Amino acid sequence: MPLVLTTHATILCPHGGLGTTTPLSPKWTVNGGYVATEGDSGTLTCIFTPPCVGYTLKSMGLNATKIDGKNVILITDFNQSFTGLPLTITDVHPVTDASTPASIPSGESAPPATPAMADLVAPIVVVVPPDAPFSISTTPSPVVFNFMLTSEYPLRWVLTLINETLGTHMDLTNDALAPGATVTPSGGEWTMPTLNIALTMTPAFIAALTPGTTEIYLTGVSQRGLSGHAIAILNITA
Repeated sequence: MPLVLTTHATILCPHGGLGTTTPLSPKWTVNGGYVATEGDSGTLTCIFTPPCVGYTLKSMGLNATKIDGKNVILITDFNQSFTGLPLTITDVHPVTDASTPASIPSGESAPPATPAMADLVAPIVVVVPPDAPFSISTTPSPVVFNFMLTSEYPLRWVLTLINETLGTHMDLTNDALAPGATVTPSGGEWTMPTLNIALTMTPAFIAALTPGTTEIYLTGVSQRGLSGHAIAILNITA
């Protein structure tokens, strides 16, 4: 089973911002680092625009270990920054979590991990084209990015738009929340090993983003909680 997450872990946003976690229940330590539980928050030293700022840790419910009634966080629990971007988490210590979602009776060992829980291969995500220009002054056509996701044990995906000029972020996973940006299929469900997702943005939608650089992150998440992502770059000129 994966390691439990402690305050000594290295937590990074995609821009290299380093995370510092503040535990709400600082009771159990491993090598001097407090074990993190669901609801613990942290800050990120991200200098990107908009900055990732911080995060709130969430458990995927894959283990039964708790502190003060809150699930212990595993390093493989998928977590995101406040801007919706995936966090990369690593930790080095000897304590793994051998529990399962249902608690193990006293004196009994955890059952063998299922293939999905034993999977340590992060999803692969690619995008075509990787970048695209857009000129507001011409009569442009819609811009289309095609994302391809692969994982033997898929779970879900998240699509996030980061507008550097305005310093804003937008969740495009459910395209009904962003008129002018059509995602096919939408909703974040991922059940097949290979999935293709097309993002189509109308000229009016893009023009409202203002000139500058816009980054679009597609993050795929496996049942184990591992993630991979691809970034599409939209370069907007006046």
